[in-house]
Amino acid sequence: MRQAGRVVAEVLQQMSSTVKPGVTTAELDSLAERIIRKAGCMPAFKGYHGFPATICASVNEEVVHGIPSLRRLQDGDIISIDVGAIYQGYYGDAAVTLPVGDVHPEVLRLLQVTRESLAQGIEKAVAGNHLTDISHAVQSFVEKNGFSVVRNYVGHGIGNQMHEEPQIPNFGKPGRGPLLQEGMVLAIEPMVNTGDWQVETLADNWTVVTLDRKWSAHFEHTVAVGKEFPQILTKL
Repeated sequence: MRQAGRVVAEVLQQMSSTVKPGVTTAELDSLAERIIRKAGCMPAFKGYHGFPATICASVNEEVVHGIPSLRRLQDGDIISIDVGAIYQGYYGDAAVTLPVGDVHPEVLRLLQVTRESLAQGIEKAVAGNHLTDISHAVQSFVEKNGFSVVRNYVGHGIGNQMHEEPQIPNFGKPGRGPLLQEGMVLAIEPMVNTGDWQVETLADNWTVVTLDRKWSAHFEHTVAVGKEFPQILTKL
C-alpha cells in the first residue's frame, strides 16, 4: 500500500505542475495513466463499475467523478483530481483540488479550508479514537469557516479493495462508530462546497455537481492508523 500510495502521490505532484489554462482534462488523464503504468501499477479507477478513465477530473461546481474530456481548463477555474493505483493487489487513493491560473481569493480560501479540514481529520486517525472523531473534526472546521460538507459521499476503508468498510462520513458527532485500531487504513476525503451541501448527478450517471451550482473542493489521503500518530501513505 505504501508503494501504491507513493505512485498516487507522484501523479498528483505531476498534475500540480501540469494544470494550467488551455490544458484538457483528457490530457491530464493520459499523463496520469502513463505515470501509473510506468511505475508498475494499474489504474484503480479505469473500468471500475464502468468508469472510463484513470482520473476523476471535476471542474468548478463538479464535486466528484467528473469524466476527463476535451474540455480545456480556463483561467480562474479549479479542478479536483482524484486518482487511485493498484500495486500487487493493494490500493492507494488520493485527491487534490488545484487552481488554474489566477483564481479568485475566496475560491483559494475554499481550497485552503478543505485542505486543512483533511489535516484536522487525519490528526484523529489514532488508535483508541472513535471513527466519528475524524468526521467531527472535518465538519466543525469546515462550518466554522463558513462552508458546507457534502453528505452524500464519504470516505472509506481501503486495502485490497478500493472501497472497504468502514464508511467515513465528513460530518457527525464525535465519540461514535468503531474504535480505530493500529494498522487500519482509511481513505479520508472531505468534499466541501461554497454554498449548500446538497448535490445531484448529471445525465452521464457519473458527474456529481452541487445542486446550487456553487463551487466545490475535494482533498483526500490514504492514511494508516497509528498507535501514537497517523501515517499518510499518499504523500511523497
